Amino acid sequence: MLDLFLLSCVLGFIGAGFRKPFIFVLAYSYIDIVAPQKVSWGILSHIPVSLIAFLCAFLSWFVAEDKNGIRISLRQFLLLTLLVYCGLTTQAADFPVEAAEKWAWVWKALLWALFLPLTLRTRLRIEAITLILALSIGVIVIGGGIKTAAGGGGYGELRLLVNDNTGLYEGSIISAVAIAVIPLALWLSRYGTIFPPDWRVKIFAWALCFACALMPIGTGARTGLVCVVVLAAMILRTAKRRMLIVSVMAAGALIAVPLLPKEFTDRMSTIRNHQSDQSASTRVAVWKWTIEFAKRHPFGGGFEAYRQNKLTYDTVKADYAGDNNAALEYQPIVEQGRAYHSSYFEMLGEQGYPGLALWLSLHLLGVWQMELLRRRYRKETSEEFRWVAPLAEALQQAQVIYLVGSTFVGIAFQPFCYMLVGLQCGLWAYIKRVRTAQPQPFRKAAQQPAPRPATA
Repeated sequence: MLDLFLLSCVLGFIGAGFRKPFIFVLAYSYIDIVAPQKVSWGILSHIPVSLIAFLCAFLSWFVAEDKNGIRISLRQFLLLTLLVYCGLTTQAADFPVEAAEKWAWVWKALLWALFLPLTLRTRLRIEAITLILALSIGVIVIGGGIKTAAGGGGYGELRLLVNDNTGLYEGSIISAVAIAVIPLALWLSRYGTIFPPDWRVKIFAWALCFACALMPIGTGARTGLVCVVVLAAMILRTAKRRMLIVSVMAAGALIAVPLLPKEFTDRMSTIRNHQSDQSASTRVAVWKWTIEFAKRHPFGGGFEAYRQNKLTYDTVKADYAGDNNAALEYQPIVEQGRAYHSSYFEMLGEQGYPGLALWLSLHLLGVWQMELLRRRYRKETSEEFRWVAPLAEALQQAQVIYLVGSTFVGIAFQPFCYMLVGLQCGLWAYIKRVRTAQPQPFRKAAQQPAPRPATA
């Protein structure tokens, strides 16, 4: 029954694209995020639905879309440069076979982010892709949120749609991405037109946000907890009733903390002392190795270059006998081929200093562009543009959460995050195109030269 349901949904989604070609774009985004072919055990798992939707989206745009006024923005140029650069480093990778496997999906993520802004020519399309991103993540986290609320979960134990610890189904990744989706869901509940914001939409949006907020607890991921704190700080940055929001957050924390599982609180306590936790200590050791590796290989070692690392470090456990006395126990650890566990070091180790510079420029420029849109339209009251500043702010919050979460998990090439980049580029290009098409305002009478007095 599950196979038949998924097959019907996917085929219906793709089939609708033959009537409205932009739906192919939505279909590919949904398939790439949810990966229904992984969930299915039957015929769907043997059909290359992702490739089919990918090709349909490109071909339909090439044949049927209006291409007047298309411009390649600076961020799209950076995406193209990063795509070419990664292709070159793959050719000279230290592990060519493994690098080719990663390149097989990285190039699609980069190319899709480069292509997506070209299709977002109207407000409806911008809203539609935002809706698909939020609902697709909802497909994954709603079930996980229900299991967490029922007392399930734990680090490495929360089973989502599939028992697969890769991509968005990995605990740390989904916890960070789920928190990044919260601002988008809240924007849709206020300014959406596909589903007008009535009480049903608002209840669903808040329930989705609650499920997203439960992901750090259900997965036991420290990354998610840090992202929650960052989101709270960014909400307070522009909120009007800050004291009320702070009071509600404090009350919620006082109620929630005693109810949290002991396993979760114990794991979160290692944020303060990373040396007591082997996982956290491994990350620090890998980061030190990557810095030394980049000094010898400034252009990186290609994808999967971490496989050559060999780490030796000590974990420290403190047993407190009194207020000021502690017995320290050192345990030597030797590991090999450990992943970066950080997007910044992932880029540094695999793509070197040029790749890291391109990646940082791409994302930091997005934060700056969304801030410009937020400030320019924050006082806009017209129906045509009043939604722009809130969406720019939501996308900026999602971007910052991604950048913070990237510090602790290797998602430098996560396709969902590049869809956010494409959405930002599409919003920026749409505003520039609409503003350019509008007629220039007439000069004020005070700015006009005064007429010369008539002579007798």
